[in-house]
Amino acid sequence: SGLVIPDTAKEKPQQGEVLATGPGRRTETSGELIPTGVAVGDTVVYSKYGGTEITVDGEDLLILSSRDVLATISK
Repeated sequence: SGLVIPDTAKEKPQQGEVLATGPGRRTETSGELIPTGVAVGDTVVYSKYGGTEITVDGEDLLILSSRDVLATISK
């Protein structure tokens, strides 16, 4: 028996700088606001296939859901 790890799982995680963040999300039951846990200027590590790529004023950006953020490196 053993575990097979695909090559894509062995690649380095992606990381980037947080340029903007929303207020968070609300719970379905109480409507309580749950903050994002990241701040502008933080460096985040995110899943390789997470997020939506967009281009704004010629700059490629990535919109991430908080569930795609694996770790935060605060400055």
